[in-house]
Amino acid sequence: MATPTQALAVAARRRIEAVVLGASAGGFEALLAVLRGLPAGYPMPLVAVLHLPDRHESRLAELFGHRLALQVREARDKEPLAPGILYFAPSGYHLSIENDRSFSLSGEERVSYARPSIDVLFTSAADAYGNALAGILLTGANYDGAAGMAGMQVAGSLTIVQDPASAEVSTMPEAALRRMTPDLILPLADIHSVLRMLGEPQ
Repeated sequence: MATPTQALAVAARRRIEAVVLGASAGGFEALLAVLRGLPAGYPMPLVAVLHLPDRHESRLAELFGHRLALQVREARDKEPLAPGILYFAPSGYHLSIENDRSFSLSGEERVSYARPSIDVLFTSAADAYGNALAGILLTGANYDGAAGMAGMQVAGSLTIVQDPASAEVSTMPEAALRRMTPDLILPLADIHSVLRMLGEPQ
């Protein structure tokens, strides 16, 4: 596993233009841990899928907006991504990023039993951003996100998986590690440090 110093060195070599994050069980606190403290003027968009129970109205934008300096809102169909904003996938919709770097929402069938699906977001983001993307997979109780992380790796994106030993539920990061070897395997505090490093002027 990379040390914090090695992790920051890997991150510093990359010119990242967007960050995508995925989490499930235990993900609320994990996302807060990696995002809290990022400045309001963060120079790139961050896009997150956090699994919610079926028919559960999402209040994620409201809850995170009260806790973060970033602007936070639900992604809207056809909306261009903008820096300094944390976007959440709306409940009950798959969220994709188009090649023109705008959002697309769809109500298609579940992927890995989930809608929104982390795999759908990660795969589309890799197509849109290639090696200018960073993807982060956190705690969770199913396999969603593993295929998307593998796709990001093929596209040359920076891939970061939470250390399963530090995850509230290790199933999701372990599933990713069975499919691919990410650039970084880190606990939450070090993932936060990498995000801060990526936001610093190059």
